[in-house]
Amino acid sequence: MKVGLICFHSFLNPGGVKRHVLDLHKELKKRDVETKIIIPRRKRSESYGKDVILLGTSFPINFTGSQADFNIHFDPIAIERTLKKEKFDILHFHNFGFPSILQILISPSASKSLNVLTFHANIKGNEFLENFPALIYFSNKISQWKIDGVIGVAPLNLEYFSLYSGLKKVIPNGIDLDKFNISIPKIKKFSDKKINMLFVGRIEERKGLIYLLKAFKILQKKSSNLRLIIVGEGPLEKECKKYVKDNDLKEVVFEGQVPKSLAGYYRTADIFISPAIFGESFGLVLLEAMACGAPVVAFANQGYKSFLKGKAAERFLVEPKDYKGLARKIEVLVNSQGLREKIAKKQFQEAKKYSWPKVTNQVLDFYRVCQEAKTKKRKNGFSLKNIESKIFDIANKDVSKWIDRIGK
Repeated sequence: MKVGLICFHSFLNPGGVKRHVLDLHKELKKRDVETKIIIPRRKRSESYGKDVILLGTSFPINFTGSQADFNIHFDPIAIERTLKKEKFDILHFHNFGFPSILQILISPSASKSLNVLTFHANIKGNEFLENFPALIYFSNKISQWKIDGVIGVAPLNLEYFSLYSGLKKVIPNGIDLDKFNISIPKIKKFSDKKINMLFVGRIEERKGLIYLLKAFKILQKKSSNLRLIIVGEGPLEKECKKYVKDNDLKEVVFEGQVPKSLAGYYRTADIFISPAIFGESFGLVLLEAMACGAPVVAFANQGYKSFLKGKAAERFLVEPKDYKGLARKIEVLVNSQGLREKIAKKQFQEAKKYSWPKVTNQVLDFYRVCQEAKTKKRKNGFSLKNIESKIFDIANKDVSKWIDRIGK
């Protein structure tokens, strides 16, 4: 079996989907499953080794408070040439990148492979899609024609595939417990008697850092023994730094991007805080923090509520944008080391349920079930000839219009 993991997000920037794809690739290779990753290129100088194929072009776009990728293949012939050379048995797509996914799916080699989609995005309340609802309908139709099974990292992801009648399954994000665990050493420069609070994420609207800074302002008036460590970069970084300066906040440290030592930051944290206000499906940063023994406080966005369950978890979820409520929840943990340790212990045990070996078992089982269903269809004489003809018509007539709309 040979698997092609196709990601529509640039690997130049850190992100949950990127980590998911890399860790799944790593786990599949451990099991002697031949695997390669296919991603779009954003810069000519990009190079990621022999297991990563650069195919197509990615353009960064601002998309409802975050950065997204617009992907297109200017050389469609390269798609078939690559797929024909690699001879993948399974193409595993991650998210639905227009128009790139359509360009790949209509290639002859993609018609021969098993095609599986993992949908990571939470697009509920997305203003762009509310203005263009046909895109969701279009995604469902393409999936019905050419996708053999759909995975959601959370139940909410599958809500967008209500018109898809094929196989569907919730398989969560995984955690690499070799990288993220309680035996990782803490960062020495922060290992003093201060209580370390940690934020990890892109500094953009939907990640909500400004609300954490407002909460920290309240907390710092009550205690001088606090430090806020910020790991990440983004378009609102200058604005957040200005807020820190204007409000004379002490012990706020901007560390930039440090993906190689990220686990060390989680281990150093006495409290991990994720003030994301919307757009989260699962909360990979929450899982990473839990695996490293850091108790979690977060805004109760839709994705986090579906992941953090039970009375203990709900106790430290706050309505999005309620920075005063966030400050109160953090203060409870600041004032009780015993409570921090108790919650960290419980959350660490919960995190172990999401180890990549366990998650990969579910993925491989889903491949098997989808393959059995596809084989059964073929034996019953099911033909894609007419459907493929429809896809080509849609591609020729509609994709160019969609690109024009994006440009406007």
